Amino acid sequence: MFQKILIANRGEIAVRVIRACRDLGVKAVAVYSDFDRNSLHTRLADESYYIGDSPATESYLKIERILEVGRESGAEAVHPGYGFLAENATFAAAVVDSGMTWIGPSPEAIAAMGDKVSARKLSESAGFPPVPGTLEMITSPSQIVEFANEHGWPVAIKASAGGGGKGMRVVHSEEEAEQAFISARREASSYFGDDSVYLERYIARPRHVEVQVLADLHGNAVYVGERDCSCQRKYQKVIEETPCPSISDETRRSLGEAALKLVRACGYQSAGTVECLLDEDDNFYFLEMNTRIQVEHCVTEEVYGVDLVASQIKIAAGEPLPFSQADLVGRGHAIECRINAEDPTQGFMPTPGTITSWQMPQGPGIRVDAGYEAGSEVGQFYDNLVAKIIASGSDRQQARARMLRALQETVIEGVATNIPLHKAILTHPDFIDAKHYTRFIEEELDLRSLKGHPTKPVLPHPGYQERQVVVEVGSKRFDVKVYLPESAQPVGAGLSRPLSTVNKYKPKVPASVAPTRAATGTAPGVVTAPMQGTIVQILVEEGQQVAAGDALCILEAMKMENQVVADVSGRVKELKCKVGDTVGAGDVLVILDSA
Repeated sequence: MFQKILIANRGEIAVRVIRACRDLGVKAVAVYSDFDRNSLHTRLADESYYIGDSPATESYLKIERILEVGRESGAEAVHPGYGFLAENATFAAAVVDSGMTWIGPSPEAIAAMGDKVSARKLSESAGFPPVPGTLEMITSPSQIVEFANEHGWPVAIKASAGGGGKGMRVVHSEEEAEQAFISARREASSYFGDDSVYLERYIARPRHVEVQVLADLHGNAVYVGERDCSCQRKYQKVIEETPCPSISDETRRSLGEAALKLVRACGYQSAGTVECLLDEDDNFYFLEMNTRIQVEHCVTEEVYGVDLVASQIKIAAGEPLPFSQADLVGRGHAIECRINAEDPTQGFMPTPGTITSWQMPQGPGIRVDAGYEAGSEVGQFYDNLVAKIIASGSDRQQARARMLRALQETVIEGVATNIPLHKAILTHPDFIDAKHYTRFIEEELDLRSLKGHPTKPVLPHPGYQERQVVVEVGSKRFDVKVYLPESAQPVGAGLSRPLSTVNKYKPKVPASVAPTRAATGTAPGVVTAPMQGTIVQILVEEGQQVAAGDALCILEAMKMENQVVADVSGRVKELKCKVGDTVGAGDVLVILDSA
């Protein structure tokens, strides 16, 4: 076994790998950016090394700097986690060339399966038919139109270098093709460092089912059940579960056996996931193979009792799998909810800010994997996943009931989260009856009734009272609640004595608050940034006439692109931003002349 492992990642997955290392008696080395200097993974590791500025392109995607840390720390192996460089064959090869062990499949297998077009060719040759699509990269919007004319609209543009819905766009018409092509390539480049994209036929009402595989260096390979990941929003997984509740045992076996054929065809060694789409007739198609650990690996661990991260490490160290296919029998059911810093009542706007209160659920059948805690800052530079809550039970109904109880206990303050969305999904009849599909949230769920998660923080002890306070930040005014000792005496408009007590207990106003127009006093036509982020595209020019609701620019925050739209009809009087600008919440971006 290794003595020291470098973890080339951050947040929740870095914490998860650190804990696996501790269980194995291995020292863990963390890397961190400026933003993550005081983060949980940095403090939990045995050693931590600074690697660069906050943007991922200046830190977590800097191969040479990460290799330098490997040499400086004396690490014997590198675990890449997921995202960033986890499926980068060049990085894997560089790790091997440096003398360290890569905890993952070979660079050749990553290249074969990590490149989605190459993977489609290989899966077809292995007898696992893919979703109809292109076998080459597309380089212009005209190719989208040509493909759609042959296969029909809509079509899906997908990033070749990675998955998880990043860089994916569904195109419904020729008019959408150019903008979707540009946007997909830009997002793919930002997230994976590679802007290559390809096309697939878009299947209506599909279910997304994936098979977990493990293969060692001695020729042994098994599948560790399957997961249903059909509950998605904009192709980003929201809730995952094991086992899939909507397929037969025969389909389950067929999926597992097909996945193992693919594993053997590409000489795969490590943990991996073969993702599939199932149509309404239970036909399944190869979608992609993720050559890394998955965000949702936890539900498999809870049902099968296998530590998948530790298994990755043991395989890389040369240990054979300690079980056969016959040994892997699932027990019960597990459901995972991804808790994201986003506001479902405001169009799922990302909500970077400081977490002022953090209370995670406990009790039978509950597990929490997180990279944040009270006082942590959720920034614009990385994705918006703050925690994963996993509930397990003897059957699906018990797991679902425990998850609802866990969500009720969870308190995260300072940033809005998607907990209200999870509650709505888990209580919807279609989810209860396992009739949901990948567009279920957009097409079946009524989001108008969503209410924000309770805002009252858990107080340190009894004897506190709630007060309303008006806080001014620049030209903006916010109504906020503060909780003060009952002995504090009111003075004037909502403030209390002593002032030191107010300062101590007054919650921070999140940088991403999007107050109502009445609260801000901003005049119609003055379009401001709804959150901190980076301007990646300007869609209008000065003098152009626009209608209310038209997109003016695109703001990237938390690895997601967000359209900033006109609030009124009028002429673009002045552009106050340019591509590449980093802006804060409330910064003026565009001024419209609505007269």
